[in-house]
Formats: sequence, structure tokens, C-alpha cells
Amino acid sequence: MSKDDLQSLRGEIDAIDQQIQRLINQRADCAKRVAEVKLASVDTSVEVPLFYRPEREAQVLRKVMERNEGPLDGKEVAHIFREIMSACLALEQPMEIAYLGPQGTFTQAAALKHFGHSVITRPFANIAEVFEAVERKTCHYGVVPVENSTEGMVTHTLDNFINSPLKICGELELPIALNLLVKGGVEDTQITKICAHQQALAQSRHWLQQHYPNIEVQAVSSNGEAARMASENATIAAIAGDLAAEHYELSCLASNIQDYAENTTRFLVITHDEVEASGEDKTSIIVSTRNVPGALFKLLAPLEAEGISLTRIETRPSRTENWAYVFFMEFQGHHQDPAVKRVTDAIAEQSFFVKVLGSYPAAVI
Repeated sequence: MSKDDLQSLRGEIDAIDQQIQRLINQRADCAKRVAEVKLASVDTSVEVPLFYRPEREAQVLRKVMERNEGPLDGKEVAHIFREIMSACLALEQPMEIAYLGPQGTFTQAAALKHFGHSVITRPFANIAEVFEAVERKTCHYGVVPVENSTEGMVTHTLDNFINSPLKICGELELPIALNLLVKGGVEDTQITKICAHQQALAQSRHWLQQHYPNIEVQAVSSNGEAARMASENATIAAIAGDLAAEHYELSCLASNIQDYAENTTRFLVITHDEVEASGEDKTSIIVSTRNVPGALFKLLAPLEAEGISLTRIETRPSRTENWAYVFFMEFQGHHQDPAVKRVTDAIAEQSFFVKVLGSYPAAVI
């Protein structure tokens, strides 16, 4: 390829970039006009409308992936559109998102993946405080972990749903890549303690036993907290992700130290409002029943009768009655669908407590 050919291709790229930039701004202008129409239809002295619609965004991202012709991967293109939509929404009202902190946790990374980088993320010390921040409307949405592919369910999240008025409005999955992080210039011979959240320690247990069998391991409140500790103490190493390394300016001694390459954590998005159907949804409910023969079979039978797939079930002891149990159930469909409504009605008939936690778009990216 000659220099003239290269110069010609660069000129073509510049022209395409100008078109892309012009179209993005046209889209932003259209989004502003949509916001103006919504504002005109409500009494802003009583209600400040949110322009973010989870079901609409899920539909847009699915269409992006369906019509993608390459060479870029469909999910890569969807991530680009996710950021464009985030920036357009922020023109009218930057959303505030509560997450399990401190800064640099995987939950913050999940919040940014789901909402884009044009939102304001607010860290909270524990899952209960995330729920409280959204309940009090000091934040518009919250992001909480619900399960890990290797370590199972996050019971604190499930327990908070029992008494909370909040609804689930979205879900996402985040691959968990764990790194061993230290303060800049620190060598591994200086390390006397390795800190991380208890789940991260469990997810890298075999690697730690193989490489640092004689180093003290300490569980702390979060991987972000471990990273903060490492940034202030040269004898401490943290197990955390890339976001924590970037925020606390840490060096990576070893990357991808998780014991299972496909290690993934699933997160839920919580808010006050219910979500309309997107065309590909899930519904989550809480059911309370006594520990009697056939109780679980009776809960599952309506799903089989309607041909609805159960995607998750978890059992927790009831806090109000001995030998009673709470089932967290998740299945395909939206609670407004007639078949799903028949399922929830049938379950309610044979249980003394049923609560719909929400119907929400299945994870797209």
C-alpha cells in the first residue's frame, strides 16, 4: 500500500467520522424533543419524570444486535449504542445510581455497564443502604449483586427484598476477572497480607494456595475496600478488578487469578416503578409456604401447566415463623402476560404469602 492509498483511506475515515458525529447529535436533539413531549404531559410540581425506560432501551439494543452486519461483533456495537443513549439521557437529567461500594467494586462496574458512563454513581457501605437510598429517592436506581456462578446466591440481597417496596427493573451479568493488586513499586516479597471480599477470596482460593500459601488472607467488606487498603499500605495486596486498579492507581502483580475462567456475577437493578413488557422478559416473585410434603411440587406445577420455564429458585428460612420457608422464584415472561398471571394466581391460592418483585427485560449485553 502506497502513502497515497493510506492518505486516501484516512480521508475516508475522517469523512465517516463527521457523518457519525452529525448523526449522534441529531439523535441527541431528537431525544431532547422526546423529553419535552413527556414534560408537557405531567405536572412537574408534583412529579419529576424519568426519561429512562428499561424496556425501551432493551428493545433498542436488541434491534442493534439483530441488524448488525459486522465486522464488529453485535455486542460491541450494542455497547457503543449504550453509551450514546446514556449521553443523550444525561442532557435532560443525569441519573444517580446507588451501588455497593466503595469505589472500584464490581457492582460499580456493573452499574456503568448497564447505564453507561454518563450517570452519577453513588457508593454505599452495604446492600441494605443501597435499598434505603432508592426507597428514599435519594438515588433513582440501585444495582445489587444477586448471585455468582461459582459461589451461589447473595443472601443479603434476597433478604432485603422481603420487606422492601422496590421493584426489579433490570438484570445484567458481568464476567469477573480478578487481579492481584499492589501499590506502585511494591514487589511480591513485601506482601504480608492479601485482602478481598470473602467471595473473591473463595473464587481464587486454589490460586492463592498455589502461589501464596504462607501469606495471611483477610476478608474485608468489599474488593474496593481491599484496593483502598493496598493503596495506603505497601505490605497489603488486594484482589480486585480493573476498575479498582484504575481508581486507586494500583499495579497488577497477576491477572485473571480466579479459579474458574467463566466466573460471572449477576446483578439486579432496583427502583420504585414497574416496567412495561419488552418482548423478552423475566418475572421474579417471593413465595412463603410451610414445610409440608409436596409444597415445592405444588409451587412448580402451575409453571409446567402453562409451559413457562423456571430459570431460578432459591430457598430461605422465614424470619417470622419456625419451619416455614421463603422461595425466591424467577421464570420467563412478564406478569402482565395472561399465562404468567394465571401462574401467580395459582401459586397464591396454595401459599400464605406471594409478592411479585417485578418483571423486567432479560439481560441484553
